[in-house]
Amino acid sequence: MTNASVREFKMPDVGEGLTEAEILKWYVQPGDTVTDGQVVCEVETAKAAVELPIPYDGVVRDLHFPEGTTVDVGTSIIAVEVAGGAAPAQEEAAVAPAPAAEPEQPAEQPAARQPVLVGYGVATSSTRRRPRKQAQDPAAQQAASAVQSELNGHGAAPAPPAVPAAPAAPAQRPLAKPPVRKLAKDLGVDLATVTPTGPDGVVTREDVHAAVAAAQAPQQTAPEAPPAAPAASAPAAQPAAPASYDSARETRIPVKGVRKATAAAMVGSAFTAPHVTEFVTVDVTRTMKLVEELKQDKEFAGLRVNPLLLIAKALLVAIRRNPDINASWDEAAQEIVVKHYVNLGIAAATPRGLIVPNIKDAHARTLPELAASLGELVSTAREGKTSPSAMQGGTVTITNVGVFGVDTGTPLLNPGESAILAVGAIKPQPWVHKGKVKPRQVTTLALSFDHRLVDGELGSKVLADVAAVLEQPKRLITWA
Repeated sequence: MTNASVREFKMPDVGEGLTEAEILKWYVQPGDTVTDGQVVCEVETAKAAVELPIPYDGVVRDLHFPEGTTVDVGTSIIAVEVAGGAAPAQEEAAVAPAPAAEPEQPAEQPAARQPVLVGYGVATSSTRRRPRKQAQDPAAQQAASAVQSELNGHGAAPAPPAVPAAPAAPAQRPLAKPPVRKLAKDLGVDLATVTPTGPDGVVTREDVHAAVAAAQAPQQTAPEAPPAAPAASAPAAQPAAPASYDSARETRIPVKGVRKATAAAMVGSAFTAPHVTEFVTVDVTRTMKLVEELKQDKEFAGLRVNPLLLIAKALLVAIRRNPDINASWDEAAQEIVVKHYVNLGIAAATPRGLIVPNIKDAHARTLPELAASLGELVSTAREGKTSPSAMQGGTVTITNVGVFGVDTGTPLLNPGESAILAVGAIKPQPWVHKGKVKPRQVTTLALSFDHRLVDGELGSKVLADVAAVLEQPKRLITWA
């Protein structure tokens, strides 16, 4: 490219105060042409997975870090040749792309920080790279196999062929969703060696497990030639491990991303806010009947209608009647901050860990609007596309442990919130109804709250109001 300069695209701060992100997947390779706004990679922060668009047109010159690398905010991750102007002196010399195992360090940047997509980022600092579990170079893989074969007593393996000096053209990367890529990394599987069975050649979880099983099969079935006469000093042969057990006795999973952030937040919550949890068991038979009626209502056509919808509405009604529960503790100012809005958090289990996106201004939504928001929240979380902004600013949370068949629990507060409601499994139980023991739909609710700003009376009133609405859902009309 004539009259071109090299632009360095830095890892942006895609949330509030995030300091690092892991590169999950590159969508481009050196030599590819990119345009302004084109997504070039997907990264995982402590909050969510985010796709990063490039802010200019040009040709990719270099990817500074391979997939799986954790990079600090403000560090250059990709170099792009753009038209116009001369390249800086330190970037004039073309540098061949380094292999994935040893990424090239980015060129030094000017002292002044330059704007990125969101904010300006922090000063460039060191990065931490997770060791790869398998070599990506075919020659290195063959050499490693030879060493393993020799250790297993199968004799010396043939020497690997010489590696040509010129780097080969980058092969097309296998298609796989981020959860499948994470599974492959955890199991030490190179996706390039996996045969895809998904639509359009996408590698599935089953394909990864099949690759692991195929790799282990030769070790389990290959016969060993017995020695002619065992030496007296030779150690006795160890019995083979049962076929039902994995050959690896332990698996180590790096703690990072969403799981790392969740762990830090829960430890901080547990040791900062004095938790109190109260329980109530309630007959929700009428609520379950109302759910079935709403499913047939034209106003809810195409919307997600389930017990969680009415439980969320019941909690919003209880907060309206007891607004002091919707507050936070300001340690620096020594103040209790009462919120006059409700950003309702819904704990969601995703392949990357537990996240708590929230519905903004849930208190102002009608029941159909609340149903639509819940459906969108759940679908986005399952796809792994929840944005960092969707997980910020929550005021109170619901966690539905009942979907796992659990009766109840003692949930920890989401940092910055004063209350969290756990909903247990709804199932038929014998219950005294109108003076007679009858089978009724029953569940147990657990409300945890911060005892610094919520006393037992306030917490009890909120829990009792939620239970009363679920037992008699007509109260939604009179109390809302």
